[in-house]
Amino acid sequence: MAAHPSAGSEWPEPVEGQVPAVSHEYADVNGVRLHYARAGRGPLIVFLHGFPEFWYEWRDQLAEFGRDHTAVAPDMRGYNLSSKPRELSEYRMPYLVSDVHALANDLLKASGGSTFTLVAHDWGGVVAWVFAAQHPELLDKLVIINAPHPTIFGRELRDNAAQQQASQYMLMFRGEQAEATLSANSYAGLVNAILGEGLKNGTVTEEDKKAYIEAWSQPGALTGGLNYYRAAAVGPPRPGETATPLTAQPLMVRVPTLVIWGEKDTALLTGNLSGLDQYVTKLTVRRIPDATHWVVREKSAEVNRAIREFLSQ
Repeated sequence: MAAHPSAGSEWPEPVEGQVPAVSHEYADVNGVRLHYARAGRGPLIVFLHGFPEFWYEWRDQLAEFGRDHTAVAPDMRGYNLSSKPRELSEYRMPYLVSDVHALANDLLKASGGSTFTLVAHDWGGVVAWVFAAQHPELLDKLVIINAPHPTIFGRELRDNAAQQQASQYMLMFRGEQAEATLSANSYAGLVNAILGEGLKNGTVTEEDKKAYIEAWSQPGALTGGLNYYRAAAVGPPRPGETATPLTAQPLMVRVPTLVIWGEKDTALLTGNLSGLDQYVTKLTVRRIPDATHWVVREKSAEVNRAIREFLSQ
């Protein structure tokens, strides 16, 4: 792994308007090699992407929080430039949580810190919920963005017909034809679903599109991302089945938590916010009515402001 500031380093004051440089590094942790992007110096803040994103999802956050933090955005296992284990079992939640734990410990040790802030979206957010429940001593604060709490999501998949319908795509993702379907015509379906609106309104560039296609085209990367769904067997129940919960027991989170939710998310409905305070003891919810599931990209300035305000409390 590349060198980091030594313990006891004094962090420089951020320069107004200065955009920190982003470096690309690797960490050999938990039996895999994780690629990550890093910017800035200061207290550690880690950003976890979801499907089918990669570190690039957080480029605006690296620029913003790298001004006064060590901001780190890994490619999670299975994605882009990180290792892609062949065994489906190696995409189960304990491995995913252990990756974050090992990477964070490595980064904290290098910087002389003992705790960090975790920000996460979609599948990264599901992992972050479990991480926060299991390792609260390592977290200062938790920020979740359009990612369902596992216990709440289990309830919604069991009881909410609208969420069951919205989650039908998960069954396709778990199927044998998912890779062929999603990669057809140069990933046209993924491009349209993930980037289409942004390409129309100018918030996504052709350069961005090229970066995503390159990440999806890394050998094994599309399968790696889909394996999160397959390993968890997550999705709406088929006829005669019951929904498989993401965690066996109700998940309690006692870390100060901000949940940011784009209310136009058509995959993860706002019912996932109902009753959340039963499982998160120190909860703040920020709803963004005109944002979709891709709120990190659509409303990056608003997301950054919300995180900044939360960190200052």
